[in-house]
Order: sequence, then structure tokens, then C-alpha cells
Amino acid sequence: MIAQVRRFNRIVTQRVGALNDRFLARDRSLGESRLLWEIGAEGRDVRSLRAQLQLDSGYLSRLLRSLEASGLVTLGPSESDRRVRIARLTRRGTSERAVLDRRSDELASSLLAPLSASRRAQLVAAMADVERLLIAAMVEVAPIDPAHPHAQHYLHEYFAELDRRFDTGFDPALSIPADEREVRPPAGLFLVATLREEPIGCGALRFHKRKPAEIKRMWVAESARGLGVGRRILGELEDRAAVHGAKVVRLETNKSLVEAISLYRSAGYVEVAPFNSEPYAHHWFEKRIKLAAARRQPRRRPSIQRS
Repeated sequence: MIAQVRRFNRIVTQRVGALNDRFLARDRSLGESRLLWEIGAEGRDVRSLRAQLQLDSGYLSRLLRSLEASGLVTLGPSESDRRVRIARLTRRGTSERAVLDRRSDELASSLLAPLSASRRAQLVAAMADVERLLIAAMVEVAPIDPAHPHAQHYLHEYFAELDRRFDTGFDPALSIPADEREVRPPAGLFLVATLREEPIGCGALRFHKRKPAEIKRMWVAESARGLGVGRRILGELEDRAAVHGAKVVRLETNKSLVEAISLYRSAGYVEVAPFNSEPYAHHWFEKRIKLAAARRQPRRRPSIQRS
């Protein structure tokens, strides 16, 4: 599998011109050209560019300085917060971006032109699948304090969606509580999934000594659905419950959350008799768990050397 990934990377970097120091026959590299495209007509703050492209700050600064020296970009403070630096295209930068857009379209057309109509459709569909899977692989799941703004924001979004989807609406005051102290170690934990440093989902656990652990607050942002984030969070919660010594995990859900019900059943959860008095629940599930061998060792990203 690793060999196939490397072959794919080699052919892609060759075909898109990433090996050339003059991308699309212009006077700059692929990295600088990509920055022009990402800055766009409205400008972008430097922090969001770094997160979007996953570049270290030193390398990004060098790229921006090069574009600034070429008269394509200006850098300055935000009007609303002078601590935030904003990159903006100059008039010359806007013209250069238009040239890059046109030549990028021509390059994409050259990739498709030699193929038959059916092969073109096959290639484009495969590209869409690869894009979705690569984005899914960029998602990171990690514990966070439930009082953190990311956690609080997504709890608010979670409650708002329940209120929209439940037949009777949703009032957190009427539901069985899972307050901050109950989902903070050692009583429990709270996980947040992030993509390019932006939170896209959450989930929590409550531990009960020798009794089954409870999964709470499982939610994924609409923008991230279809990437397998819910299944990823669920697996992480199960593993962390197993590490804590739990043999069984439990959860309850509402009949309106058909996608969640389908996820739980496909993940091996079985429906059981009600084990609590949650007024908004119609289904109660549990699953016997053990720590997945593939997840026992912490995963580390390889360091990337840039020149």
C-alpha cells in the first residue's frame, strides 16, 4: 500500500508540474502560485493561510516575502485587530492570478484530452474519491477541556441541531446532564475533531468505575459529513474507554437521528432495554469493546524538511 501511494505521488507531482521551479511557465514555484490563489480577491489572514496549507510559519513567511518583493502581494495589519496580519493581492497580483487560473484550466484540460469520454468520467470520479479520502486523513481527534471555546461552540451547535430535528424540540435543561466536571478527567473526557485546525466534531465519555462507560455529545458539523468523522470519533471514544478499563460502552439516541442510528448499528452496537430515563431517547445501545491493536501506539506525523 505504501508503494502504491508513493507511485501515485510521483506521477501526480510530475503531471501537475510540481517538479518545475517555474510552475505553469511563470516566474515562480508551485508554492508561491498556490499562495496567490489562496489569498484571492478578498485577502486572507496569514494564520488562516498557514492552517489551510499546513505550512510552518518560517516557510510561509519566506514565500510571502518573495511575493511581496515581486510586487504581487502586500502584507499589513487587520483593520479590526492589528495583531492579525493580512495578505492582499496588488493589482499586478490579481492579474497574475488570472493568468494562473487560465493556465491551470489548460493544464487540467490537457490531462483529460487524451482520454475517451468514459475514461474522463472515470478519472474525474476517482479524483473526487481520492480528494475526499485525503481530506478525511487530515482530520485529527484529540482530548480538550470541555470549557475550551471550541468545545463550547460545538456543544451549542449540537444542541441547536437537536432542537431543529427533534419532533418536540430540545431543551438541555430537560435532558440528563453531562456537565463539564463529568466529562473532564478523571470523571470522563471530551474529544474534538479538527480539520486544518478548525473544529468539525465532538464526542464525550463518562466513566463509571466498573460499570459501562457512557458516550455523550456525539456530533459532526454538516460541512464535514461524509468524511467518516463520526466513525472516527466513535472509534477513538471506544479505545479511550477501553484504556480506562471499561468493557462495555453505552449510549442513547433519538429516533430522528437516523444517520447516527445507522452508524451505531454498523459499528457493532446492539439495541438494549432502556438503562436510563433520558426523556428524548427512543433507542438505547451498547457494545462490548477492547482496545484496537492498530491504535495502541500513538501515531506521529513524519517531519517535513523544506528548502
